[in-house]
Amino acid sequence: MDLVIPTIAQGLLWSILAIGVFLTYRVLDIADLTVEGSFPLGAAVAASMLTAGYDPYVSVIVAAFAGMLAGVVTGILTTKLKIPALLAGILTMIALYSVNLRIMGKANLSLLRVDTIFSLASFISENREMVTLVVGLTAVALVVMANYWFFGTEIGAAVRATGDNPNMIRANGIDTDATIILGLLLSNALVAVSGALIGQDNGFADVGMGTGTIVIGLASVIIGEVLFGTRNFLNWLISVVMGSIAYRVVIAVVLQMGMPPNDLKLFTAVLVAIALAMPLLKKKLKSNREVA
Repeated sequence: MDLVIPTIAQGLLWSILAIGVFLTYRVLDIADLTVEGSFPLGAAVAASMLTAGYDPYVSVIVAAFAGMLAGVVTGILTTKLKIPALLAGILTMIALYSVNLRIMGKANLSLLRVDTIFSLASFISENREMVTLVVGLTAVALVVMANYWFFGTEIGAAVRATGDNPNMIRANGIDTDATIILGLLLSNALVAVSGALIGQDNGFADVGMGTGTIVIGLASVIIGEVLFGTRNFLNWLISVVMGSIAYRVVIAVVLQMGMPPNDLKLFTAVLVAIALAMPLLKKKLKSNREVA
């Protein structure tokens, strides 16, 4: 029972990253590896600003803008220079490693004895995990509502249509290069915000904390889709959030059962592979039943 609140709280903070991955993977139909660089970028920017004495809320906003720039770089590489999206993301991710080191000045930056969003919100409860839960829930609610509103506008609909059918949207006079860049911008802004919040919650920013984030994001998206459905866009967004929480619950359970922490990345990769294969497995089972 002691693990329930911290597990849900962590799931909420990571769900912002999952929504960012969802925007590229499902909405734009692009596998964007920039997130492995923009996640620690958000943490690095926020931590550097906090240690310099800036307001924690301002640090998250600046981290979002830094993530936007990372997304724009990937967007320009893939749309203007015609570099495949996967390779463009890898190039940006590699470049961001050096950028993050430059921002922090070293590989790891501690936030001990520094005010964070979570310490400022300590009036909510004496329980640190409860504070994280409330802050995470508030942040996720704002992100979900903002995305639901934006993708209901004409520009948001154009971004969604670009992922569904780029040829059709170009025939209607929409610049798909601009919509792809916009989608990558929004995605990496959310990923950077998630990095900034998780860095503040953990009490440090580390240059290597982005390793495997794309797999965590994909796991959250796919688990959410399988368990909670995709009836409409709002339901889809909520499913991603619930998928992130479910993923964290699974991780907490397997750790409690004695799985070595070093095996978590392997376990996550297997979990994602199984989740991705589930639609095909269901289809095969259905066809076998019909034949029988």
